[in-house]
Amino acid sequence: MNTIKIDKQHLAQYVSAADINEISAEILAARNTLLAGNGKGNDFLGWVNLPEEQDAAIVESIKADVARLSPKISLFVVVGIGGSYLGARAVIEALQSEFAHSVEPRRPYVVYAGHTLSEDYYSQLLQLLDREDYAVAVISKSGTTTEPAVAFRILKAHLENKYGKAEAASRIIAVTDARRGALHDIAVKEGYPMYVIPDNVGGRFSVLTPVGLLPIAMAGYDIDALLQGARDMRRICMESDSIADNPALEYAALRNILYRKGKKVEMLVNFLPNLKYISEWWKQLYGESEGKEGKGILPHSLSFTTDLHSMGQYVQQGERLMFETFISVDKPSSKVEIPFDEQNLDGINYLVGKTLDEINHNAELGTMIAHRGGGVPVLKIQVPKVDEYVLGQMIYFFEFACGVSGYTLGVNPFDQPGVEAYKKNMFILLGKPGYEGQQLQ
Repeated sequence: MNTIKIDKQHLAQYVSAADINEISAEILAARNTLLAGNGKGNDFLGWVNLPEEQDAAIVESIKADVARLSPKISLFVVVGIGGSYLGARAVIEALQSEFAHSVEPRRPYVVYAGHTLSEDYYSQLLQLLDREDYAVAVISKSGTTTEPAVAFRILKAHLENKYGKAEAASRIIAVTDARRGALHDIAVKEGYPMYVIPDNVGGRFSVLTPVGLLPIAMAGYDIDALLQGARDMRRICMESDSIADNPALEYAALRNILYRKGKKVEMLVNFLPNLKYISEWWKQLYGESEGKEGKGILPHSLSFTTDLHSMGQYVQQGERLMFETFISVDKPSSKVEIPFDEQNLDGINYLVGKTLDEINHNAELGTMIAHRGGGVPVLKIQVPKVDEYVLGQMIYFFEFACGVSGYTLGVNPFDQPGVEAYKKNMFILLGKPGYEGQQLQ
């Protein structure tokens, strides 16, 4: 089975076998707490068994909705914020062409709303939707989170004006709570097709629920393969209690060792631009899970070689407060070679016949060696290729490692109490009923 692996060759001077032995009992205890379901936040552990327990009827229903809508739309708008859209976007953008809207016209192109309050963004989106046939997935547990609620109200009005109320209702799919909440009530009243966000799965762990599966399938990708990859990674995480044989445990152990050695920032690094939103999803997963009680590694991300020309100087010689986790992909999906140029004014004829992937991998290795030499610990996650199956593995790997890492840190990895602070101030400033007279904090 092709699976992701941890490569520690650039960590030797920073993490010893003794360090791993010292933390191993804590890591295994955290794993056992996660699997026993008796730790903090244990009412949000539905994601642990989700790959095995996902209802096949839900998957088939999603496929049926894709078959119903995709022939008549060119755009699919996903309305959500945070975990309600980042996981789907991570998978879709990892798989699609960088120029998907022009080179893949036969499948719906996914665009996003509800993740910003920018007036210019919505003005431009509405201009696009005036010209395109589209449908909408609105994803929210409550339906009252400000950003997606505002976006959905705007898009619902646009759909009804463009297609009429009945046709608009057939083009809106709600993904929400099973029994209550504003979006649930709207969906029931208007007759929208509806999928349920499980009560025991938090937003940032919801990629393998309809929250992620519906948009990914609508974009034309294989959700069966995605789920199979997650199932196979879950099996590894469940069956092996050896840190050396369980990549999720090993990752959790290494990042906690480095944190205790004063490395407070983790930079997730990729050398493929299509992995940018994998990093964005990962930042929410770890930032929201661990950043509490004055603790936690700050998750940051870099896209190389692009960011080597902007952040490379700091990484090489700035304050030594970070470590890097490289996502290294073995096989590209295509091949481009450097052609010969007789004049050779750019001086790169020495690269003739080499593929861009070969050059990129040498840039990656050269960067790892340079940054290691500059005092930055470098951890590598080796990925065989980028497809639905491997992305399913990656999702479950990061989720499981996150749960173990959070329990090792001593926090509840499944709540996010600090997210509410900005909302309260915003509601006071906007004059939301019930917030009159309250003080900004």
